[in-house]
Amino acid sequence: MPNTQGQKGFQSVTSLVSFLSPNWFIYFNSIKTLNTLKVLNEMLPIIYHQKYDIPVPKAHSFVGSKFSDLFKNLQKKYSQNLDILTPSFAQLENLKLSHDVDYINKVTKDELTKDYLRLINLPWSDRLRERSFLEVEGTYLTAKTSLQTGIACHVGGGTHHAHYDHGYGFCIFNDLAYTAINLIKEKLVKKVLILDLDVHQGDGTIDICKNHSSIYTCSIHSESNFPYEKKHGWMDISLPSGIEDNDYLHILEKSLEKIQQVITPDIVLYDAGVDVFADDKLGNLKLSFKAIKKRDHVVLKHFRKKNIPIATVIGGGYSKDHEELASRHSIIFETAIEYL
Repeated sequence: MPNTQGQKGFQSVTSLVSFLSPNWFIYFNSIKTLNTLKVLNEMLPIIYHQKYDIPVPKAHSFVGSKFSDLFKNLQKKYSQNLDILTPSFAQLENLKLSHDVDYINKVTKDELTKDYLRLINLPWSDRLRERSFLEVEGTYLTAKTSLQTGIACHVGGGTHHAHYDHGYGFCIFNDLAYTAINLIKEKLVKKVLILDLDVHQGDGTIDICKNHSSIYTCSIHSESNFPYEKKHGWMDISLPSGIEDNDYLHILEKSLEKIQQVITPDIVLYDAGVDVFADDKLGNLKLSFKAIKKRDHVVLKHFRKKNIPIATVIGGGYSKDHEELASRHSIIFETAIEYL
């Protein structure tokens, strides 16, 4: 038996359409478009890959599940506000702009010696190798997305200790240097500011970018924490151990004012490390949860009011309490959503 109910419904709609004037169509389509744009504008682009987690012993300082822990935390709290993008593997042609080809090949072929692995201080695995190629491209995708949307956040990144020809301090490849160099090479931007607020200085980033005059590195870090041999970047601010909320935020605001007097970057790569937290396992500053939230607010407000795109990475954060760590890392995402 034929279904005539659908046909009747179609005829009713057709009659209604015939009745409406062209102006009604324009009004209806305009409202529909505005509502669509409103929904899109309320979505925060986040970049994530399910292969970011790595196997590490429970006693290790690095939390191997921190990426999926954070992703689950974000989905639970902000699922309606997230536009999830997935990176591909970094290509050799791009990666060799920031890293030595011989070193890249050693990583690719699992040929890193004990000396290399001792510096990296992570147990080697197939997943770590895969993650290393994915994560750098993830930050690059985050940056390119932010150029279109104004802000984008990476559920990873901040591998700022990796140097040109070796890894260091939990970092294999340097996603910040890789991203900055490739953005300029592809003529997507002319000037890049790398603002690194991890408790540890981004020594590898400074080392790789030192000969790139269009990349400006600003690191605000603990003077007495790892790495113990500090590098000299464009702007380096060393903080005394145990600095607390008000003094830290004052230094940050003054630093942003100094940056503003010298450059107007086309994009900011922001390392929002949360190892500045008072109870962080590898930190030695005394910032509260509230101060980290304020820090991120100050940074985003400063650059977004100037319409400068910001791409964020999560940087360092260390705790045996995985839920607490995920909550800490989620601060930058929560703050970014407020700026949509």
